[in-house]
Amino acid sequence: MKPIIAAAGVAAAAGTVGAFAAAYTLFNRVIPRQTELRVDIGEMADLDQWEEYKKIIHPNKEWLAARQMEHITIQARDKITLHGDYIPADDPTDTIVIAFHGYTGSGMSDCASIAAFFLKKGFDCLVVDNRAHGKSEGDYVGFGILDRYDCLAWVRYVCERFGSGKKIVLYGVSMGASTVVMASGFLQLPENVKAIISDCAFTSPYDVFAHILKRDYHLPPFPVMNINNELCRRKAGYGFDDYSTLTAVKTTTRPILFIHGENDNFVPTWMSEKNYENCASPKELLIVPNAGHAASYYENVPLYEKTVSDFLGKYLNEQ
Repeated sequence: MKPIIAAAGVAAAAGTVGAFAAAYTLFNRVIPRQTELRVDIGEMADLDQWEEYKKIIHPNKEWLAARQMEHITIQARDKITLHGDYIPADDPTDTIVIAFHGYTGSGMSDCASIAAFFLKKGFDCLVVDNRAHGKSEGDYVGFGILDRYDCLAWVRYVCERFGSGKKIVLYGVSMGASTVVMASGFLQLPENVKAIISDCAFTSPYDVFAHILKRDYHLPPFPVMNINNELCRRKAGYGFDDYSTLTAVKTTTRPILFIHGENDNFVPTWMSEKNYENCASPKELLIVPNAGHAASYYENVPLYEKTVSDFLGKYLNEQ
């Protein structure tokens, strides 16, 4: 995403006309459906780290692809079709994990390793494609603001299909993490959603874009973000600061495990720390040393899996 913000930064420096050009550039390169990954892999790991991570990622993708799965579609509240892949565990289980991926990714790409982990623990998995990603419809990326409603729709689908006795865990990474945390704020979230796992959530799209503008180009949010915010509202139906994880966690009752890489400079670690501080429900925080953006699992698999297992052990067994 760095080259996208760069274009905005250069244009903004040119003055008012440049600010409008920057805002349109930012919107057109970030908000409409993307045809390729636009997250700089350097935000996740250096080349040596990435080579090690691939040794984890590729076998998990192959293992998952070989399993029986069911392609599912549901309708979002704005009538677009959303797609997900349901992968049952080997044995009958009373628990399902619904997993949400990051920006310009897809469910079976971003969430393959964590899905493999949950399946081996004996949980069913529903790995979804966010709106405007993968096989799901949609012209505009929701950045959690719209996706939280889609998350609620997936939860309701699970409840209708499997009944209220099916325990649900919501898992998300990056934009998917912001999605599940924002969804935790719904008063109508069914009671069988027992726990939420948030890996490197941003507090709001406004906050993360403003952070990149400041970090890389020493530019304030105004006026580029303000113009872009209104442009997004008109075209995509939402504004970047319409909702935030901080709003959701102040009223949620669901236990949340916040995970973040210590070296995440794309979505800064303070965002999960702030979510944790403001969270009104039972909560835990794991900061993974040496991990960049969305890389905590691959950087320390044993620590990640133990923390998640211990967390779920507490809250899935409650009556």
